[in-house]
Amino acid sequence: MKKHIAILGSTGSIGVQALNVIENHPDHFEVEVLTANWNSELLIRQAVKHRPKAVVIADKEKYQVVSDALSYLGITVMAGEEQVAEAACLSDIDMVLIAIVGYAGLLPSVKAIQAGKDIALANKETLVIAGELITCMAQENNVSIIPVDSEHSAIFQCMAGEDMSRVEKIYLTASGGPFRGKSLEFLRNVTRREALTHPNWSMGEKITIDSASMMNKGLEVIEARWLFGLSPDQIDVIVHPQSVIHSMVQFVDGSMKAQMGLPDMKLPIQYALAWPERLKSSFRRFSFTDYPNLSFEKPDYEVFRNLTLAFEALARGGNIPCALNAANEVAVKAFLQNRIRFTDMPVMIEKAINRIHFISEPSLSDYISTDQETRIITSEFIQT
Repeated sequence: MKKHIAILGSTGSIGVQALNVIENHPDHFEVEVLTANWNSELLIRQAVKHRPKAVVIADKEKYQVVSDALSYLGITVMAGEEQVAEAACLSDIDMVLIAIVGYAGLLPSVKAIQAGKDIALANKETLVIAGELITCMAQENNVSIIPVDSEHSAIFQCMAGEDMSRVEKIYLTASGGPFRGKSLEFLRNVTRREALTHPNWSMGEKITIDSASMMNKGLEVIEARWLFGLSPDQIDVIVHPQSVIHSMVQFVDGSMKAQMGLPDMKLPIQYALAWPERLKSSFRRFSFTDYPNLSFEKPDYEVFRNLTLAFEALARGGNIPCALNAANEVAVKAFLQNRIRFTDMPVMIEKAINRIHFISEPSLSDYISTDQETRIITSEFIQT
């Protein structure tokens, strides 16, 4: 039987690649819902091609444009952020791909889990913000959360058939981004364009900046803690410039498993959508002769302060990872707008998370208020 898919964030990098995967497997998948933030033109083209039952444009001002363009197809058109979350709950949906960037993915994830929908999670911020709440909610609703991030997909694949209690440690690999090996002095003068030039991966602007600052790896550390039920000391980061080994699991007997492949996000997307099946693909194959040398090195925690801040936030727990994420989103936006320097981002983030009121056992409303308060605090630091 076909698996009916809702893609929240269909016009972003992950959403576009997911639709490409679905096009290549028409006997396995059917698109039920597509949502976008503001890109009405691409959303319309996607809807005309894939004929979902419903589309949602978060920007209410673009509702009429989308509605008029799709009226002849009988597709239900909705608008508003709250409708994005509601669309994930439609009865015909088997799996929801959360491909929305940042904090905006939290409430749709909550709604989908409450509705009993399995989640293909490309939005790491959901677990960074509210990992304990989300994982408990998934267990209560018998919902599977399948990771889409290449690193977490690698760990997930390595754990197939294994006992999680036999895991000693996991290693999340990092490419090192465009500034691997650079000094703090060098980073003070990097430009927006330089930070958006990733050596291995093609991604959206926000995640590309996060990769350049290594905050992306820090967020992945926090995500891994909740996805796999690990303690912070069971998670390590290793820089692997070739991005061929996507992550590794070390077991209590000393043996290790690694998942390898070329850096192509369509592979973990397809794995998540098809799970527990593994489908054939026409993706380019890895050749050892093309990569005669695979190298590894320790991250520079002093130069890339964001990675240190993420580990510290995880250790503190409570609502601090939520504050970390909110502060980072504000700082990244300011950098992309050329309002602050690259090296100002960790400074602003650290100030903000040290200012926020600590809540040891936050509720969903606590996470929401923490996010809002942290954004205000960070914005004030940026303006001064």
